[in-house]
Amino acid sequence: MRITQLLTENTIILDLKSGSKRAVLDELAGQLDQAGKLNDQKQFTKDILAREEQSTTGIGDTIAIPHAKSGAVKEPAIAFGRSHEGIDFESLDGQPAQLFFMIAATDGANDDHLEALSRLATFLMDEKFRVNILEAESKQQVLEIVSAKEAEVDGPEPTDSAAPLDAAQGSAAGGKILAVTACPTGIAHTYMAAEKLSGRAKERGINLKVETNGSSGVKNRLSDAEIAEADAIIVAADTKVEMARFDGKPVIQTQVGKAIYETDQLLDRAVAKDAPIYKHDRTKDADAGTEPKSGFYKHLMNGVSNMLPFVVGGGILIALSFFWGINAADPNSPEYNEFAAMLSTIGGGTAFFLMVPVLAGFIAMSIADRPGFAPGMIGGLLAITVTGVEGASGGSGFLGGLIAGFLAGYVTLLVKKAFSGLPQSLEGLKPVLFFPVFSILITGVIMMLINPPLTQIYSGISAFLEGLGGTNLVLVGLLLGGMMAVDMGGPVNKAAYTFGIAMLDAQNFNFMATVMAAGMVPPLGLAIATTMFKKKFTKPEREAGKTAYVLGASFITEGVIPFAAADPARVIPSAIAGAATTGALVMLFDIGLRAPHGGVFVIGLVDGGAASILMYLVAILVGSFVTAILVGLLKKNITVAA
Repeated sequence: MRITQLLTENTIILDLKSGSKRAVLDELAGQLDQAGKLNDQKQFTKDILAREEQSTTGIGDTIAIPHAKSGAVKEPAIAFGRSHEGIDFESLDGQPAQLFFMIAATDGANDDHLEALSRLATFLMDEKFRVNILEAESKQQVLEIVSAKEAEVDGPEPTDSAAPLDAAQGSAAGGKILAVTACPTGIAHTYMAAEKLSGRAKERGINLKVETNGSSGVKNRLSDAEIAEADAIIVAADTKVEMARFDGKPVIQTQVGKAIYETDQLLDRAVAKDAPIYKHDRTKDADAGTEPKSGFYKHLMNGVSNMLPFVVGGGILIALSFFWGINAADPNSPEYNEFAAMLSTIGGGTAFFLMVPVLAGFIAMSIADRPGFAPGMIGGLLAITVTGVEGASGGSGFLGGLIAGFLAGYVTLLVKKAFSGLPQSLEGLKPVLFFPVFSILITGVIMMLINPPLTQIYSGISAFLEGLGGTNLVLVGLLLGGMMAVDMGGPVNKAAYTFGIAMLDAQNFNFMATVMAAGMVPPLGLAIATTMFKKKFTKPEREAGKTAYVLGASFITEGVIPFAAADPARVIPSAIAGAATTGALVMLFDIGLRAPHGGVFVIGLVDGGAASILMYLVAILVGSFVTAILVGLLKKNITVAA
């Protein structure tokens, strides 16, 4: 199938009216809908946005290729839009995009459709083709340029592979460097990365073969002989690929976008054999993409990230229930309100109740893949329900959930190993019978035995922290506040935030108020600094400062990263000082907050009414100005015109 059967005059917009990324997506989706290519424009736009959340489709060099496979697509099509001025599309090279090709594929798109869509992606790697499209004066001329390029590359019929290779690029006899490309939808980035790697390798005289894992299947599959002879292998993927075959070979794992934008660096590493030896874990499928983190932190963050929606959603619903009074959810109270009771039940009785089991389940799943999930969930549930301590409620809470998650994960790995010698005829029974029965049994028994002493420890820690007062409490706030600014969303920041969540679960709300306020300070402080000390920042930094106001107010500490990366020696100490100041003040003012996220948007949920809200704002502003003033004092004026 020809590209011009999918890209037609009624799906082309030569002059986009949009000025933002979201507006471009809406305008192009609207054009497809007008052309009768969609069943449901709203759903298709939602699917396009979901793809953008995985990674930007702004690949750089003025190009953006938003795409999705969607049930909302009536028939496969391509929409083209052009903006001579350029639009910020969060592209990989940081530059505005001018050429926008929106690819709409049906869920059941056949191979012919998918080949045509992927060929367009490879054509856009040709600079001359891009320039011709940018300078085209009519819709018909755009179609003629595409048609001419298609005839030049494919001849009368499309080739079998979207990333064709000549003999010098990767025969079994001559190829010493191999590559695999794959993106979540397998339509655009997969083939663009393959084309860019192949093209640059050919220009540099490097023998390279590229396997593409696209929607139409695996093309140019690497043979066992080629893998055995390869000096290095590049796996550029944002989704799972078959990795076991590379066991024992030097493998560079990276994102598919990097193969498009950092092609030469990847080829340099491959030629120099600058790659770790890949060791395949036979107990689980390996994810390709960025080099995986390993160990405790990876597993913990998998649990925390999956738990956060329960914490945030449940916490805010609980906090909202207090608008009707502190006892509004209690049927025996004069303040009782039925809607407030519903909010409390949904948020606290359900979402918050599931918080620890979900944490444990996903920690175990990170360690032992899917078979670890069930024993992890059950271990986490036992952690909060089996106390064995008179008068105790809530079990061992967050601490028990952490232990249950790691326990279940490693128990499951042992169970897998124990049953690895079973006959092949029983292979199908392992995941549905042997693994769950024995891993749940062992995890459950151990948790039943250890949870009573864990409950005593957890209750003791909570009582100790709740009993802190005066100077001690201020020092705790100082420490937690500083931790929120050390690595801007990294492990230290996450450790402090996780501690705040644990104390929130233990009904101590001061710690949550502290970490949220302190986490808002770094981006707010830098935003204020760019306003107060304009001569000390470049124009792009001053523009980033405007965004930092919003990010800081929304409790997104990562908003300070661009400033910290550019000048860590001055920015990070200033951010720590401001955040620590705010943390100490929040503790000094004895402010509590039941919402675990939301920044200024949940400030009305601060315990204590208007006076506490005012003092909370004061604490945040004082810390922010401490950061801003320190940055202003430490940084030097920009001497080069910005």
